[in-house]
Amino acid sequence: MINFDINKLETPYFAVDEALIKSNLEILADVKKRAGCKILLAQKAFSMFATYPLISQCLDGTCASGLHEALLAHEHFAGENHIFSPAYTEKDMPEILRVCDHLIFNSFSQWERFRHLAEGKTCGIRINPEFSTQDTAIYDPCSPMSRLGVTRGNFRPDLLEGISGMHFHTLCQQGAEELAATFKAAEEKFGEFFHKMDWLNFGGGHHITRDGYNIQLLVDTIKHAKQKYGVKIYLEPGEAIALDAGFLVAQVIDIIDNGGKIAILDASAACHMPDVLEMPYRPHIIGSGQPEEKPHTYRLGGPSCLAGDIIGDYSFETPLEIGTRLIFTDMAIYSMVKTNTFNGIKLPDLALHKLDGTLELVKTFGYEDFKMRLS
Repeated sequence: MINFDINKLETPYFAVDEALIKSNLEILADVKKRAGCKILLAQKAFSMFATYPLISQCLDGTCASGLHEALLAHEHFAGENHIFSPAYTEKDMPEILRVCDHLIFNSFSQWERFRHLAEGKTCGIRINPEFSTQDTAIYDPCSPMSRLGVTRGNFRPDLLEGISGMHFHTLCQQGAEELAATFKAAEEKFGEFFHKMDWLNFGGGHHITRDGYNIQLLVDTIKHAKQKYGVKIYLEPGEAIALDAGFLVAQVIDIIDNGGKIAILDASAACHMPDVLEMPYRPHIIGSGQPEEKPHTYRLGGPSCLAGDIIGDYSFETPLEIGTRLIFTDMAIYSMVKTNTFNGIKLPDLALHKLDGTLELVKTFGYEDFKMRLS
């Protein structure tokens, strides 16, 4: 639902709706209460820190994928500050230790290298249960030759002193059924060590706030782990916090015909929603249909020089015109954090639809944002 005037701001812009964020948080708060677990915001999916005061009222902290995300959480989010990286560096470690209270290591070689520095911190090891629940290798941490997590064959029980928890993250936009199956696989390979831990982290990729998600199975899986092993449980979803809570408002800037009608927008798949090309997927536009489903079909493309800067084919009830505004949905997650300035294309501005009904322009971007990254 759009509850703000889409014509109020210049396009392109992202708009995040606080009321929709709050609705997601209410579901997560219910999970926390029923399961007795802790939930962290995975900043890699959503890092609009203007919303952190709202999110921190419900969640227990954040998890970072590197130093800069950890610094952002330290500055703007009240709560625990967890970090995981496939490999830490000597250069970053002093700042990481200053701002983070939980450090998760990807290998025992990294643990051996930095354990003397991490004394006094809560430290964990990432495990790889070698149990794939998806078909796309690029999103599968359990695919062959994965660089993420320690397999059972490489596990070092002799190096567990100082390790208080284990972490696994194998899901991507999946349900509780995949989590339950993954946890069973993790138990079979690593369960003998779970009893020695204080906590287990079930990672992210949980679409908890999606319609039809089996919340009861999630709660049961968490309770089973807590009761059997005597551990605390962490979840670190990213998408679930801002699922369906963000929009990208774009404008038609030209229409051409080259074997079919093509509408060029001031929003780019390559620059503003890279997952459209990387996953790939077809984002929804409010009021649109599949090709030929409605009377007027267009191929929508961006303004960059990349021939493949194509968002997709859509149909509409009425013809598009130069100046027509289109609203892409579910654009808060993995879009805002992945934007880039290829071709010098302007980044979308950021807006927040506040709980009081006002539409606040939070951040604008321009030439300097492109220029400052290059020299």
